Amino acid sequence: MHIHTSNQERLNLGFHHASCNLGTHFCGLYETDAERDEIILQFLHAGDEAGDLQLYSPVERTRKNFKAEYHRQFPECDGHVEDEKRFNFFSAKELYYPNGKFSPKAMDEGLNAYYANSQKDGKRNVRATAEMSWAFQSIPGIEDLMVYESRLNYFIRGKPWLIICMYNTSKFDGSIIMKVLQTHPYIITPHTITQNPLYQDPETWLSENAPEFITKKL
Repeated sequence: MHIHTSNQERLNLGFHHASCNLGTHFCGLYETDAERDEIILQFLHAGDEAGDLQLYSPVERTRKNFKAEYHRQFPECDGHVEDEKRFNFFSAKELYYPNGKFSPKAMDEGLNAYYANSQKDGKRNVRATAEMSWAFQSIPGIEDLMVYESRLNYFIRGKPWLIICMYNTSKFDGSIIMKVLQTHPYIITPHTITQNPLYQDPETWLSENAPEFITKKL
């Protein structure tokens, strides 16, 4: 099954027998560890096989646990997760609030710098996924998380990048999940991948919820 998500290159997602196009921002919704792992492990393994760069922020597991499970499932890729040219791991703090405060502006700057570095030797596809349950912590600026999610749709346009933001529906309440759906154009569940009818483009969502962030560059 192919889901046409942009006019960019088509590539294998690794799960649900599905493919999509680069330049796509997904939310992944799950309840169990097994559902989470089916998406994340297969997604990153497909990228590993294709020579993509993998960016992963584990929260509900340790890096050591992920590496052990990756080796168990994909022994033919032994050692790949230790290769920084293939896999980059970030804790939630390292990725989202390295200075102790979450800021959409800082995220803009950090992602653009990471992207520029990933392309310094020529075009390379980037696959990024993060478990978002870190957001339950009382971090200054966390109220702007959905601003960041909406603005990611500015960032990813035209880039050789796929992003899956993983939300555990057994932890986030319905009001948060509704905002998640409003800011992600495509949805992944344990059984399906669909275009999201509740999605609002960033110009619309930001104008209604955070107009001070509507400019494409902060």
